[in-house]
Amino acid sequence: MEHAYRVALVAFPGVRAFDVSVITEVWGADRTDRGVPAFDLHRVATDTTPVPMRGGLTLLPDRTLGWLHRADLIVIPGLDDHLTPAPTPVLDALRRAHARGTTIAALCGGAFTLAQAGLLDGRRAITHWNLVDLLRAHHPHVSVVPDALYIEDDNIWTAAGTAAGIDLCLHLVRTAQGAEAAATIARSMVTAPFRTGTQAQFIEHPTPHTDRDADALAAVREHALRHLHEPLTIADLAAQAGMSARSFARHFTAATGTTPLRWLLDQRIAAAQKLLERTDLPMPEVARRAGFGSEVTMRQHFASRLATSPRAYRAAFSTAPISAAEPLSDTAGSSPIAR
Repeated sequence: MEHAYRVALVAFPGVRAFDVSVITEVWGADRTDRGVPAFDLHRVATDTTPVPMRGGLTLLPDRTLGWLHRADLIVIPGLDDHLTPAPTPVLDALRRAHARGTTIAALCGGAFTLAQAGLLDGRRAITHWNLVDLLRAHHPHVSVVPDALYIEDDNIWTAAGTAAGIDLCLHLVRTAQGAEAAATIARSMVTAPFRTGTQAQFIEHPTPHTDRDADALAAVREHALRHLHEPLTIADLAAQAGMSARSFARHFTAATGTTPLRWLLDQRIAAAQKLLERTDLPMPEVARRAGFGSEVTMRQHFASRLATSPRAYRAAFSTAPISAAEPLSDTAGSSPIAR
C-alpha cells in the first residue's frame, strides 16, 4: 500500500506562528472523507523540546532532523526576525535533503533560512515585497525576483508574504495531488483555490472611482467562468463591463495583478484539470468545454504551464468519473466557496 504523502514542517526558535498554522491547516487536517489524499505531517526540529514562538506560543516537535530523509516535502516557515540564524544542524539537513532531490519550500522570510544554507545561491527566489532589498543585501548571490507570489528553481520553492504562503501550499498540493484536492482544501479554508505564481504580490492602486467599476469587473469574471467554453476575447469582456478594451485591461490588471488574457488562460487550465480528474470525457471534449478550441492548443498550454500533457495529468490524478453532463461552471473558477 502506498504511503501517505509525508510533509516535514521544520521548526527552530523564531519561526512565525502564522506560517506554522498555514502549513498545519493545509497538510495536518484529515480530509480523506472528502476525497483528499492522506497526509503525514510532522513537526521536525533538532530535538523534541518545545520551540518558542512570538506571543508566548510554543511548538512541540514530534520528530528530529533524522526524519527528513523520509519526507516527500519539506516546508520552512517564515521568521519573526528575518535575520535569525538557523541552527547549523538544520542548515546541514536542508543541504542533504536538496542533494537527495527532496522538494523544499519556504514561506515568506523562510527564504532567508534557505539562503543561509546556500541553497539559493545562483537561483531565483522571492520573499515578501518589503524584504526584497534585505535579502539582496545579505545574500547577494541570490537572484531575487521582485514581483511574484511564488516561484520554483531546482525543486526549491519560495513564496512572498502571508497570503502568498497559502497560495504556494495549495499549489504544492495541486502539483502533487491534483486540482480537485487543492480546491477541496481551499474550500475548507474559505480561500481562493487558484492564484498563479506570476501574479503580482503587491497591487498598488487607488480605490476604484466608483463601486460600479469594481462590481463590473467582478461581474465580468463571473460571466467568463460561466462561458469558458466560448471563444472569449478582451473586446467581449470589455463590452460586458461597459468599458473600452484598453480601459478594461488597465482596470483589470490594477484590480487583480494579472492581465485579462493570463487570467482567462489560468481559468481554462483549471477547468481542464478538473474535467480530466473528475470525468472520462474524451480529450477533444475537455478542450472544448475548457475553451481551448482544440486538443492541440490545450496540450500546448499544459506543456507550457504544467510541464505535462493532459493525458499524463489524467493518468496521475483521475478519480471515479462523474456525470459527463455536469455543467462547466462547477469545474472552473476561483471563488472561495465554503462547503
